[in-house]
Amino acid sequence: MTATSLLSLESVHTHIGAYHILHGVNLEVRRGEVTMLLGRNGAGKTTTLRTIMGLWHASYGRIVFDGQVLSAPGKALSTPEIAQRGIAYVPESMGIFSDLTVKENLVLAARSARTEDDFDSRRLAWIFELFPALRKFWLYPAGKLSGGQKQMLAVARAIIEPRKLLLIDEPSKGLAPAIIHNLIAALRELKRSETTILLVEQNFAMAQALGDRVAVMDDGQVVHTGPMAELAEDEGLQQRLLGLSLASHQ
Repeated sequence: MTATSLLSLESVHTHIGAYHILHGVNLEVRRGEVTMLLGRNGAGKTTTLRTIMGLWHASYGRIVFDGQVLSAPGKALSTPEIAQRGIAYVPESMGIFSDLTVKENLVLAARSARTEDDFDSRRLAWIFELFPALRKFWLYPAGKLSGGQKQMLAVARAIIEPRKLLLIDEPSKGLAPAIIHNLIAALRELKRSETTILLVEQNFAMAQALGDRVAVMDDGQVVHTGPMAELAEDEGLQQRLLGLSLASHQ
């Protein structure tokens, strides 16, 4: 783990039942950057995020976060313990509670808040600046929000308290282009707040707009790492690693 690393995975293997999904993943996420995790469907991207978060346990290898071992042979922190160290996870399913209001979803996500009055008022105001719709629909059941508004709520839940690292799985899936543009702007603002992000994304325009570095997965391994700009400029590399051209997916 280098001095600039916030998170590193070292030869991480993950089994789910009889299936061997991750085959020795080596990955570095640098502090203060957005790292894109790309790859074909089934490459192991979601499994990597879930393994970092402790939802699935690594069967071999080490995961180190901010100088602390999260997972190693004979040691595996629980998901709540990992969250307490400053990591939040936004799954592809978003994980919001549809029958609860926007406010109630955020109260549940804030460990230090039992009611709305317990929120850090400056942080809540900042979240409303990022996602104005959440203020408008503050007392609406979350299940009645649009897809884009639900994604905003999912991210807001993850950041209602300061986090060192956000793990986000396909946030743009199914969203209209205008909503994706707003989401990109919000994630850029998060990055400016010194939040490190590891982002799985199939929308390559979004990946190019946000990514500082990229890791490409194939068959349960990281097969390429480097600057996102370098991958975005090299169509031959895109075809070899992803089987497509980013230019065709703008």
